[in-house]
Amino acid sequence: MKIALESLRDFMKNKPHKLWVLFLTTLYISAFTFGGGFVIVTFMKHKFVDELHWINEQEMLDFTALAQSCPGAIAVNAAILVGWNVYGLAGMLVATLGTILPPMIILSVVSFFYAIFSANVWVAIVLKGMQAGVAAVILDAACSLGESVLKEKSSLSIFIMTAAFVCDFFLGVNVVYIILVAACIGIIQFIWYQYKPFFLKRTQEKTQKQKCLQETKL
Repeated sequence: MKIALESLRDFMKNKPHKLWVLFLTTLYISAFTFGGGFVIVTFMKHKFVDELHWINEQEMLDFTALAQSCPGAIAVNAAILVGWNVYGLAGMLVATLGTILPPMIILSVVSFFYAIFSANVWVAIVLKGMQAGVAAVILDAACSLGESVLKEKSSLSIFIMTAAFVCDFFLGVNVVYIILVAACIGIIQFIWYQYKPFFLKRTQEKTQKQKCLQETKL
């Protein structure tokens, strides 16, 4: 409740223009993007990272991973994370609203005229032509996010990315299992880096004790 009141106070006093830009941006992206959540995530990266510079590439990469691994639509999950990062609770609500409004309105119209749309040859041709464009946009997103991983120059991250691609594309492993395994590896890596100095110190102490014992025997 306290967080909600603080976010509302910020909305009323500090830079409401930023929230308006956030709403219009998510509304525009959601209204004119076809092909699924990853396409919307791609346009979010171009807008919020490359143009507005509200978040960086690493944050967008993390948001994409979280949006994919959490239940629900990827586009909505990504909008929640981006909105929260940009302007807290108010930003999350505004970004979510901007993301869900266009598909809700469009799907309501389509469902009402479903019989006409399903039998229309021109609609089928347009949707068929859009598939190639959607594939290109998704490929652009994959290359861009993959480039961010390569820039880290982390052997483990590159190995996880390559292994995940092979398991998904060639072996047909369920994406949920891939995400869970990658998450477990990330947790293990974090624990190792956190406690690495402690383990090294204990190892050095044991080595010194062994040397002392050997010198004492001699």
